[in-house]
Amino acid sequence: MSKVVIFLYNEEFQEYEFSSAHPLKPIRLKLTYELLRDYGVFGSTQVKVMPGRLATDEELMLVHAPEYINTVKKISETGNEPSYAYAFGIGPGDNPAFKGMHEASSLIAGCSIVAVDEVMNEKAEHAVNISGGLHHALRDKASGFCIYNDPAIAIAHAAKKYGARVAYIDIDVHHGDGVQWAFYDRADILTVSLHESGRFLFPGTGFIDEVGTGKGEGFSVNVPLEPGTYDDLYLSAFNSIVPPILRAFKPDLIVSQNGCDTHYTDPLAGLSLTTNAYEKLYGAVHNLAHEICGGRLVALGGGGYQAYQVVPRAWSLLSADLANIDLGNSVPESWQELCSEKAHTKCPDSLRDGEIVPRTFAESIEDRTAHIIASVKQKVFPYYDLSTT
Repeated sequence: MSKVVIFLYNEEFQEYEFSSAHPLKPIRLKLTYELLRDYGVFGSTQVKVMPGRLATDEELMLVHAPEYINTVKKISETGNEPSYAYAFGIGPGDNPAFKGMHEASSLIAGCSIVAVDEVMNEKAEHAVNISGGLHHALRDKASGFCIYNDPAIAIAHAAKKYGARVAYIDIDVHHGDGVQWAFYDRADILTVSLHESGRFLFPGTGFIDEVGTGKGEGFSVNVPLEPGTYDDLYLSAFNSIVPPILRAFKPDLIVSQNGCDTHYTDPLAGLSLTTNAYEKLYGAVHNLAHEICGGRLVALGGGGYQAYQVVPRAWSLLSADLANIDLGNSVPESWQELCSEKAHTKCPDSLRDGEIVPRTFAESIEDRTAHIIASVKQKVFPYYDLSTT
């Protein structure tokens, strides 16, 4: 297998924009690309930047209903919202219509498919699609800023074309509901989601007892965390649960969703992570891929609503980790100037966060996290003949 890391990038990623006021800002993708470029990552022989392509209707239908795809196409022609659009989750609120919506969404899905193909055909060891990770879209409905569910489409493609057993790891602050439901009755797809509990946050799902159904029972794993969960507690939950389950499942491919809306400054959620935790999480998933499935890893983006201050730094750390490139902590001045110009405010001069006093919203958050970890083990570990102690 080639040791190259593929970085998927198209300038057309900027066209996935619901409105200028919408919290999901495509500029975060361009700023990530520019930060990696200014660091010199794309000059490395280990990294290959390549464009993606639009997903075909047949590929989209691996997950989405034909009538839904046709509806998105029709709305996409003008960007208007007919009366029937809201039945498909498109309209005022999270998912307003915009002209070119189908093409912009299909490109993101197509990039995730290309990432899978590059890895499974051994043209690359790892592949990164920072535009991806749109994990909320359902079979016949847009949801949570997501029109087409590119992680689920890419996973279904890997299973169908290559017969791959796929492990999906989601560290977005929101539960990866759309991916979970797409494979809820399948034993060849493992979904693991660590997220802020649905008792406090959209989409209101992802509880411990959601373990799958039928043949899929035991292959859906959820770790719902309390608001205020900080680095050490999150890492304890991850390390206690994810590695043993993945080792027991033995996937052929890992697909990771790397939403960084878990950051302590994110305006839409309540976890308290820093970039220091992100580096450890990226490294842990990277190491698991090499240990368990020959390095085959597709890394996707996800949420993150500090478009200037956090997302570019987080996903630069992700991309550099996969390429085994150590990035210095001083952000290039050229990038600071570009970011500050776009943000109309000063952008970070350090790649990593300093020491942060975690924000907590509950007393005994440490005890609560320990209880959650124990409860997940009690519920899920028996499916894998793992000790619950």
